[in-house]
Amino acid sequence: MTFAEKLKSLRKQSGMSQEKLAERLGVSRQAITKWETDAGIPEVENLMGISSVFDISIDELLGIEKGVKKSTDYLFESITEYDIDEVKRYDMKFGGANSLVLSGYDGEKIRVRLVSNTLSTLQNDFKVKIDDIRKRIDVDVSRKNGVTEAMAKEEVHIFVQIPTPYIGQIELAVHAESIEVCSLECDSIELDIKTQNLVLDGVIGTVEINCNLDMNIICRSLSGGVEVNQISATSRICVPEDAEFTAIVKGIGTSISYEQDDKKVDAFDTPDADNVIGLNGIKSELVICH
Repeated sequence: MTFAEKLKSLRKQSGMSQEKLAERLGVSRQAITKWETDAGIPEVENLMGISSVFDISIDELLGIEKGVKKSTDYLFESITEYDIDEVKRYDMKFGGANSLVLSGYDGEKIRVRLVSNTLSTLQNDFKVKIDDIRKRIDVDVSRKNGVTEAMAKEEVHIFVQIPTPYIGQIELAVHAESIEVCSLECDSIELDIKTQNLVLDGVIGTVEINCNLDMNIICRSLSGGVEVNQISATSRICVPEDAEFTAIVKGIGTSISYEQDDKKVDAFDTPDADNVIGLNGIKSELVICH
């Protein structure tokens, strides 16, 4: 487990809300959210507070943080690959999963890897179907043998790699606790998702996010655009301090606000910047912070 995963697990096991933990530590709820989404690490005094609250050593907390789990760290896996020889549009539907990581790599195949620590029959319980239809690659994951979506969301993690030389547009649908998109360059990525935690890292192009849940979006880099479409939701997007962007609001009853160090501040976007952060929808708010 990473530090973020461990903190979230400890808090949930204790039946404690983010607000309650924040009160115990004397910090804001946003700080807890930031730590649990791997957007930052607590200072020493807060690590000591976490250690005291959950009766766990600081060494163990830090040691867990250094051991970031990779797809090869799991007990069971199912791998599906398909050769790609030209630029394609990718349409991927994965259903439910605990987490999904989508990344580009320097190769010739699309790779879909399902992993789990508990489902020993993973290869028989999930079918990954890859169809090559002219200029489009369709990827669908279906469940078999009585495996439910609830089970998939608890036990299955998905890692998808797309060959960088052959990436056109990407459309992805998934319901997962956390999603990470990294090392991708393409014209556009459309995410039709249900998640509370989304990380964008090294993504070049326009990312369109369709999600009606309250989200924490971490942009470790910003090169292009991030467009959030939502109804009756309040989401947060954290961007690097040196990122220049223009904020655009559309829709009905939507608004964008800004925070710095967990406090409301004046707008810090840059008019006419190349990068764009946009909000569109109905009765929704997007909070932009560093």
